[in-house]
Amino acid sequence: MTKTPPVPHENQSPYPIEEAPHEHAHDGEGEAIHAAKQIAEAKKRWSPDKRQIGMGAAIGVGSAAIVAGLLFWRGNHRGK
Repeated sequence: MTKTPPVPHENQSPYPIEEAPHEHAHDGEGEAIHAAKQIAEAKKRWSPDKRQIGMGAAIGVGSAAIVAGLLFWRGNHRGK
């Protein structure tokens, strides 16, 4: 007589006893290498062109000039 209670045949554990089979579709390369290749391909697909870089620089310089102007503005001093 065993000490384990009888378990119905249809009842399965919520935790797998054996690990599920893995798919090996990367042709012998690891997951990290596959992810790095995907990131490199994504960077090749999109990169900013010269116009976008120029507009970003112009917006940055303009906003810095506005902030500097607001910081050093003293307003109208009529009482002097």
